[in-house]
Amino acid sequence: MPKIWSDTLADHRDSVREAILDATAELVAEHGLTAVSMSAIAQAGGIGRATLYKYFPDVASILTAWHDRQVVEHMAELMQAAARAQDADRLEAVLRAYAHRNRRDREHHHGADIAASLHASPGVHQAHQHLEHFVSELIAQAAARGRARSDVPPAELAVYCVNALNGAGSLPSKAAVERLVAVTLAGLRP
Repeated sequence: MPKIWSDTLADHRDSVREAILDATAELVAEHGLTAVSMSAIAQAGGIGRATLYKYFPDVASILTAWHDRQVVEHMAELMQAAARAQDADRLEAVLRAYAHRNRRDREHHHGADIAASLHASPGVHQAHQHLEHFVSELIAQAAARGRARSDVPPAELAVYCVNALNGAGSLPSKAAVERLVAVTLAGLRP
C-alpha cells in the first residue's frame, strides 16, 4: 500500500487510522483474531511499526477500535433499513436487517473469547442501549397503529426482540434467519 497523503493533517491521521482498521479487518478475515500481530497490521496497512504505535499501543486497542467501527456501521445499516421502509413495515425491516447482520457478523468472527471481550467494551454497551431504544420506539409506533401488542411496555418488547435475534448468528441459513424473524414478529402481534 502506498503512503497516505491528504490535504490536512487531520485528514491524513483519519486516513492512516482507517487504513490500520481496514488492514486489521482483512487480517482477521483471512487468519482469525488470534493470529493478528502489530507487525502484520503494519505490513498490511503499508505503514511502519513506529507509526502504528503512534496510533495504537497494542493489538487489543486496534481490535476494539475496529469492533467499535463495526458497531457504528451496523447501527447505520439499521437506520437505513428503517428509512427505506414504509411506516407500517419499519419495525419488520429493522428486525430483519438486524438478524441478517448478526448472521453475517458471526460468520466472520474468529475466536469466541476475543469476540466476547470486544462486546464488553463501553462503546458496544452504549450502542446496545441505543439499539434497544430505537427498536422500542418502532414498537411503540406500531402499537399506536394497532400492529403491535400494547399489553407489554415497548422497552421490554425491544429487549425480547434484540435478544431473540442475537440467536441468528448461530443459524445455518438465511431461511432459518427468516423463520426466527417471523417467530419474533409473531410475539409482537396484538
